[in-house]
Amino acid sequence: MAGHSKWANIQHRKGKQDKLRSKMFSKLAKEITVAAKMGEPDPDKNPRLRLAVKAAKAVSMPKDVIDRAIKKSVGGDAADYTEIRYEGYGVNGIAIIVEAMTDNLNRTASNVRSYFTKCGGNLGQTGSVSHGFDRVGEVSYPVTAGSADDVMMAALDAGADDVESDEDGHWIYCSVEALNEVSDALEKALGESLESKLVWKPKSRTEVDLETAQKLMRLIDMLEEDDDVQDVTHNFDIPDEVAAQLS
Repeated sequence: MAGHSKWANIQHRKGKQDKLRSKMFSKLAKEITVAAKMGEPDPDKNPRLRLAVKAAKAVSMPKDVIDRAIKKSVGGDAADYTEIRYEGYGVNGIAIIVEAMTDNLNRTASNVRSYFTKCGGNLGQTGSVSHGFDRVGEVSYPVTAGSADDVMMAALDAGADDVESDEDGHWIYCSVEALNEVSDALEKALGESLESKLVWKPKSRTEVDLETAQKLMRLIDMLEEDDDVQDVTHNFDIPDEVAAQLS
């Protein structure tokens, strides 16, 4: 789809995947433990836990690690985590949403604020940028799942609201409440998805030049390398010619 770029979320992360594999597993395990602690430790009865387990399996997290994370929630030794969202601006006013899970709010807030400052941005108040995003469910598939038309038909039949397809793959969107139902229906039609999760979907995107992209990617790297940060969302788009110049 024109104007739709997943470069920052695909190519960049592929390059970091091995380096951050253990950190990624740690964050996913934390989400599994918290999800299981907040509801039942059974994925079939706990929608949030089901999504967390699916995300873990999508990156080949070992089953025993997943099971340990679930058992930790009922063992009484799980830390008490607080979920918090930070909103701010990177260089050139690019909107960024940071979702964190922490056992020390002061530490996390201080760290996140310092990352924004170091990279030429600034942290804002809650709600300062989220109005420019929609909270939706997202199910992603590789380009091999089928043609854009085939995926569109499967998505509509599954109850999805929108589909974005390009040379990198397919992204299917639905309401927050319908995510599990849509994900299950798509799995029957298209097979196992790459990912199924709740996201902040930008209502519009801003193309950036090389210098801006470098500064923004540095900020995102710093945020994602923080143990307390679970997810980072932004509204910038990196043109192909700029992406080719990024290392």
